[in-house]
Amino acid sequence: ATVGEPAPQCVEYFQSWRYTDVHNGCLVAVSVTVEYTNGQWAPCRVIEPGGRATFAGYGTNGNYQTGLRACDPTSVTP
Repeated sequence: ATVGEPAPQCVEYFQSWRYTDVHNGCLVAVSVTVEYTNGQWAPCRVIEPGGRATFAGYGTNGNYQTGLRACDPTSVTP
């Protein structure tokens, strides 16, 4: 997926070693992906207002999330 600007501030994430939970506190649907310290790929997910999505956590190797980015879920990345 094509990745762009940082996600809106009304979208928050909470990370743990196993999962990263993302909550959309915006009034509109958003498409977001998670950025990791090692550049690991993450899917682009559409989250409805008030909705949640789950991404991979940082794992035992400390691959922490560094932020959220807006993305285009219709574009394909090889």
